[in-house]
Amino acid sequence: MIASRNLPLLATLLVFVVGYALCVAQFPTMLSPRVLGDLLTDNAVLGVLAVGMAFVVISGGIDLSVGAVMGLTTVFVAVAVTRLGLHPLVAFALALMLGAAFGALVGAVIHYLQAPAFIVTLTAMFMARGLSFLLTTQAVPIDHPLYAKLMSLSLQLPGGGGLGIVALIMLLTFLAGGILLHATRFGAEVFAIGGDRRAAALMGAPVARATVLTYALSSFMAALAGVVMSLYTRAGYPLTGVGVELDAIAAVVIGGALLSGGVGTMFGALLGVLIQGLILSYINFDGTLSSWWTKIVIGALLFAFIGLQKALLTLPSLRSQTP
Repeated sequence: MIASRNLPLLATLLVFVVGYALCVAQFPTMLSPRVLGDLLTDNAVLGVLAVGMAFVVISGGIDLSVGAVMGLTTVFVAVAVTRLGLHPLVAFALALMLGAAFGALVGAVIHYLQAPAFIVTLTAMFMARGLSFLLTTQAVPIDHPLYAKLMSLSLQLPGGGGLGIVALIMLLTFLAGGILLHATRFGAEVFAIGGDRRAAALMGAPVARATVLTYALSSFMAALAGVVMSLYTRAGYPLTGVGVELDAIAAVVIGGALLSGGVGTMFGALLGVLIQGLILSYINFDGTLSSWWTKIVIGALLFAFIGLQKALLTLPSLRSQTP
């Protein structure tokens, strides 16, 4: 019999398969490799964010600052390359280190001050967004040969189409995130503190270190998403990423993670991202529907998965997930 803890993931997989089949039945070209490549490319930024958010949600926390950190990163990279003359790779490295440090500070405040993650990350969101506007209030275009070279890289798919650099980055982050979450001691600690923080501490789990590292990882991924966005748009803009943190949380929850922590998979988070992208792709192919239908459908799916999780929480085995 299927373990109850796997039912949310199986439900997500079923939603994706059925949804994709219905889309292909109406628009057969959606099965082409080119469309598949575009689906991954267009949702690469959200995918990178979802990797970090998955760790936070499984640990029983929440991070509202990732969209602002992503926007700050695009501005920082644009200003560093365009106005300060730094090489893009140097700017990328600095942005990733600063992002990780920012997240580590957030995690330390949450743990050592026993402050609610919602309030702390909301404060961090305001700070990061404000810093973006201190750097610039306008869009800053990036004109560097490396950007054109990186965006020209592509892994060709059979039958046409290909995976660009941003899609490849997303897939690699999901692969690395899956290994880290499901096959390392750190991943086991994330599941433990998400299942029961006090019990994890009593059993000797390094709750402080795991909390700080979890939020550092989330902010690092937000900074990486900012780098990916700067490659995708070749610009930095302080309003980049407004509201995207909610999309990342939705992707993780639709992917089968519990907001109360302790349950979730990296594959589920990927499916949650692809489901959101599939909805938008269908709307684009249809041509008569408003893009706001994406939000409506995602909201309906969230209600459905929250109801499913509430029902499954009555089953003790759901809380006993192991990485």
